[in-house]
Amino acid sequence: MSGEQILVVDDTPANLDLLSRVLEEHGYRVLAAGGGEIALTVAAHARPDLILLDVLMPDLDGYATCRKLKSDPATSDIPVLFISAHDRTEDLIEGFRAGGVDYIAKPFDPDEILIRVQTHLRISRLARELAATNSELTRANDELQAEMRRREKAETALQAADDQLHLLSDRESQRWGLDAFVGKSRTLGGILGDIRRLRNFASVNVLITGESGTGKELVARALHVGGGRAAGPFIPVNCVAVPAELAESAFFGHVRGSFTGATIDRRGYFEMADGGTLFLDEIGDMPVALQAKLLRVLEDGCIMPVGASKGKKVDVRIVAATNADIQEKISAGAFRRDLYFRLAQYTVDAPPLRQRKEDIPLLASHFLSLFATEMGIKPPPLSEATLRTLAAYPFPGNVRELKNLIERGLIESGGGEIRPQHIRLPDWSDRRIAAPVEPKPAAAADAGWSSEIPLNMDEAEGFLIRRALAETDGNIAEAARRLGINRTRIYRKMKTV
Repeated sequence: MSGEQILVVDDTPANLDLLSRVLEEHGYRVLAAGGGEIALTVAAHARPDLILLDVLMPDLDGYATCRKLKSDPATSDIPVLFISAHDRTEDLIEGFRAGGVDYIAKPFDPDEILIRVQTHLRISRLARELAATNSELTRANDELQAEMRRREKAETALQAADDQLHLLSDRESQRWGLDAFVGKSRTLGGILGDIRRLRNFASVNVLITGESGTGKELVARALHVGGGRAAGPFIPVNCVAVPAELAESAFFGHVRGSFTGATIDRRGYFEMADGGTLFLDEIGDMPVALQAKLLRVLEDGCIMPVGASKGKKVDVRIVAATNADIQEKISAGAFRRDLYFRLAQYTVDAPPLRQRKEDIPLLASHFLSLFATEMGIKPPPLSEATLRTLAAYPFPGNVRELKNLIERGLIESGGGEIRPQHIRLPDWSDRRIAAPVEPKPAAAADAGWSSEIPLNMDEAEGFLIRRALAETDGNIAEAARRLGINRTRIYRKMKTV
């Protein structure tokens, strides 16, 4: 018993009765309609699996009825078999043009009707199954393509980050004074003492704590360069910047074919750092699931690339850094206590700049010399009023903020003496001195960005550079990124203003 539903349409009651009896005896559920208009209504409501349709009917003939069925999305996919006493070639052609799938001549044989019905129901089922399979394959393919694009994008970003590991970090460390820490404060002396103390302990993992901008990577590099691993690689990684879906591959590597988009074998950060130091910045924000895998590597010194059948031994020293309260994260279940003890075999605290204010003049002069050299000019002096202004400021952004202020001040001054008005300090709650402020040059004014850009190309470039600097609070690197130019171009342009 198939249970499939068939609509029989004929204006002759005897034909309806005969067809219905034959079909019901073989397990089909039958609906009957005595004309074309009624058939359209029944078909739209019941959605039968097949329609047997008489051609010659008084109200609406079979061909017109079929065309209307095929024009309605609700009934267009129902197979229609014509039954007619006319079997001329032109009648057959007309039936197929109307959308029918078969044409049965009267008087019909019940066995022939059953065979034709069974055949077209089977074809219809197969067509639906094929359409469903194709739809599922299309959906699965779309999901696969989307996953491949997402992974390729993440892999590209990860590869770009790998390519820049040495170049960018080396350049930044040089700007911050990799070869010598700048300052003479007691707190800085304590850090230098920690670094010297660890020279002969090249396998001790170190955790560096401190606020953002205090120079934690500088400490990490000094630990590497000044210790027994100086000849090995120094691989700095920002844990937050690693795509979550590729984190395991990023740290431990993968073999070709291990997942969608893995077209080649890839070394992870641990293998890159073999024999040297792996610097894990913002370790406090590493996902807990990845923390467990990191702990395993620290315990046995073996990594397991994604998709690999056996592990690899690595000799890596971990220097981690965080500006988060690790103990608070441990209490909240966001950081593993056992991993903390593995990482913090020795801890170094990078103090905020407000705790080493005696170093501000030396740091300011150091940065001024670096930036002036990049601009190809002689380092200008810092006025006494400027030094007093800097000394009174709490520097929530620490050394990084001081660096940005000095860079902006050098540009604002046009290479001359840097005065308080050239140091664009944000407001802060505990301001203690009212530094003398001179009128800002028109070129550095904040207002007027809504005016039209000059038509002169040289003037327009200067206008856009000043606007970008104003909108980024003097951050040269960010201004250059927004403008899509090199930062040295900003230097050259501002020298002419």
